[in-house]
Amino acid sequence: MSAAVRVFLVLLLAYFLSYFFRATNAVISPDLRRDLGLTSAELGLMTSLFYLTFALVQLPLGGLLDRFGPRFVHPTLMLLGAVGALVFASAQSFAALSLGRALLGVGFAAALMGALKAFSLWFPSSRYASVSGLYVALGASGAIAASSPLAWLKEQIGWRGVFEWGALVIVLVALTVALGVQNTPKGTPLPQSKPQEGAGVIWKSGVFWRIGALNFVLGGGFLAWQTLWGGDFLYKARGMGGLEVGALLFAFSLAAVLGYLLSGALADRLGLSRVLLAASLGFALGPLLLALWPQMPLPLLYLVYLLMGFTGAFNILSLAQARLSFPTALTGRAVTAINFLGFIGVFLLQWGLGVALAWGYSTALLLWSGLLFLALLGYLPLVRERPL
Repeated sequence: MSAAVRVFLVLLLAYFLSYFFRATNAVISPDLRRDLGLTSAELGLMTSLFYLTFALVQLPLGGLLDRFGPRFVHPTLMLLGAVGALVFASAQSFAALSLGRALLGVGFAAALMGALKAFSLWFPSSRYASVSGLYVALGASGAIAASSPLAWLKEQIGWRGVFEWGALVIVLVALTVALGVQNTPKGTPLPQSKPQEGAGVIWKSGVFWRIGALNFVLGGGFLAWQTLWGGDFLYKARGMGGLEVGALLFAFSLAAVLGYLLSGALADRLGLSRVLLAASLGFALGPLLLALWPQMPLPLLYLVYLLMGFTGAFNILSLAQARLSFPTALTGRAVTAINFLGFIGVFLLQWGLGVALAWGYSTALLLWSGLLFLALLGYLPLVRERPL
């Protein structure tokens, strides 16, 4: 096994856990409502805290990864995630649940960004989109594990048991990352940015804001739906049971894995910005259809969930586009800045949809659809000017 492949596989273990823990609340939300009496607004806010803390850590994380590399930065954060899992497992109040969820977000903040920084040094730039897409596709199987398998597991050991055992697994994987990952190939130093090449170059870029706005509503909305509201919609608007919900979320996540697998190859072949635009248009049809026809027949509902899962996964291309739009020395800061906007989007959309549910799911979904189409209009000039 080559050193590059070993780095890829070890980091993949951590990303699998990141996806699993971010997605658990979609399946255990009825248990949390029952055991702790949470309202929709509280459930949305508590779940979204994973993404708020995740996003806030992105701001210093990019500089830390550019300076020190992912080998120790990533597992140090993961240990905080293990503490968060234990706090969540023992929580008896909304506040304790929120603290545990927030710490989990901190713990996995480098799971993707650390890997993307490593890949920029271990793999050639021509393979960056494909390697990144493969990484996210395989890691997204954590969301599959958090669908039907989690629905079965929580019936065996309870949702608290899932998080107690999960904390131990997080610690073991953190140690594996620290011992099994090298920042760069042997003899290759970490590239350092010049004084004038700071984060300001990124945040002042119009290209950055067009990519970031799309990632805010596409990547943010995709995860908000996959990890909470996609399940809650089925429970509340469709009156489904846990195993039925798990099956639809399984289909969504399986389609997402396929999307991640194909996104890089299609981008390399057809042009990154064109593929991202087309996928975003396809994804935007999902919430629009659910808003206008919430009681559609079950086969069509499966098709909509498959469509949203497959096309939503193409949000990973926004990170690859950021990587290709800025110098290598700024890779960490460029991708974490785009990721910051995406996860702020998850936080605000997950919380905001919970608030908007006071007017029903149709209204909330129509608002989200409107934001998606506005972001697509803003992104369109990149397809015309920069067909990466």
